[in-house]
Amino acid sequence: MGDAGQSGHSGHEPAASAAARARLMGDRADTLARIAALGRDFEAIVAANALVAVDDEHDPEGGSTAFERAHVASLTASSREHLDELDRALERLGRGEYGRCEGCGRAIAPKRLEIRPAATTCIRCAEPGPRRAPHAG
Repeated sequence: MGDAGQSGHSGHEPAASAAARARLMGDRADTLARIAALGRDFEAIVAANALVAVDDEHDPEGGSTAFERAHVASLTASSREHLDELDRALERLGRGEYGRCEGCGRAIAPKRLEIRPAATTCIRCAEPGPRRAPHAG
């Protein structure tokens, strides 16, 4: 088939596909804003610490400063990972594969996709343990 581009299938997306795209794009915009805010927070922590010129190892406040930096860095990494998940979901949507479980191939429940728009598995396949057998009819 021809290139459907980023907007889906020749501009005639079904309502569900358009709603999914809107959810994914909204979540993506929120995630980008969170990454930007975390970047500003990290820079502020580093700048504040530079003004004091302390030794983290011997300063009683150094441990909390190091923790704050590590915490913000961890939140940033998680947000970037989520952004990658959203981008992959948008790619699946463009290929017509969005909403299909990667574990069993069945449709992912719409309620799950509303809550976790980038989900790649149905609830059953996402459960821990050896429960990935095909669904019973």
